[in-house]
Amino acid sequence: MSPTSTDNVKNSLGEAGSRLKQAAHDAGDAIKGAADVAGDELRLGKANVKADLADSALSGLSALEGLGEAGREQMDMVLDKGRDLVDSAADLIRERPLASFGVAFAAGWIIAKLARTK
Repeated sequence: MSPTSTDNVKNSLGEAGSRLKQAAHDAGDAIKGAADVAGDELRLGKANVKADLADSALSGLSALEGLGEAGREQMDMVLDKGRDLVDSAADLIRERPLASFGVAFAAGWIIAKLARTK
């Protein structure tokens, strides 16, 4: 007996169903594989972020260490400029003692006037 049209349709539908089942299985495997890859990428990204943050913290600490030295350098520069200014004023006083006394007297008088008015 030869297969009938109905038998051919049944066979075709059965083959389509098994191919559909295989396609669903393959899709599930693909999704699982993608999830595994995404998880691996996420772990790698997390490790990279941690490493970058640690490097940033080390750089910040290094900057803080250098900040103390930079502050000392700036303080030394200010002190040197102050000494130079005092030396310059001392030289001016030695060169023109009478004018220096007059300026100091005038400044004292102005300060005293300002202090009395308040």
